[in-house]
Amino acid sequence: MEVMIGHCGYRCDLCAARSDDPEVRARLVDGWRRIFGHENYTAENVRCDGCRADGRLADKSCRARPCARERGVDLCALCDDFPCDKVRPLIASKAGMLVRHPRVTREEYDLCMRQFDSQPWIVRAMVAAGRLPAWAAEPEPEDL
Repeated sequence: MEVMIGHCGYRCDLCAARSDDPEVRARLVDGWRRIFGHENYTAENVRCDGCRADGRLADKSCRARPCARERGVDLCALCDDFPCDKVRPLIASKAGMLVRHPRVTREEYDLCMRQFDSQPWIVRAMVAAGRLPAWAAEPEPEDL
C-alpha cells in the first residue's frame, strides 16, 4: 500500500474511512463516537479519498486542507506560519493519544487512531526541509 500523508501529517492510507466496506466504516464511526465524542459521522458520510485527492472528504470542516491548498504547501509543517491555529489541534502522537485515552484497546487504536499519529511525519518533513536539526528525527535511546 502506498503511504498517503495528508496536509496535516495524518496517514490517510491507514484510515478506515477509505474502506469500501461499510461495516468497517461503521466500526470506525462507532469508535470515533466512543473515543472522541464525534456525533456527526456515519458509515456513509465518513467515506474519504484522502485530503490530497479531489474526491470524497470525511472532515468537511477541516481548516488545514483548504489553507494548505491555497498556500501551495504539500504539508502544513512546510508553511511559514506553522504551527498555526488551523493545524495545531491536529498534531498528535501515539503516546499522546494513548495517554489521553488510556482505555483504548489495540484494535480500537489500529482502527480509529493510528492514522492520526502525525508527529513523526511532521518531524521528518521539517528535518528534510532544514526547519529542524537532523538529530530531531533520530530515535530516542530508549526506543532503540
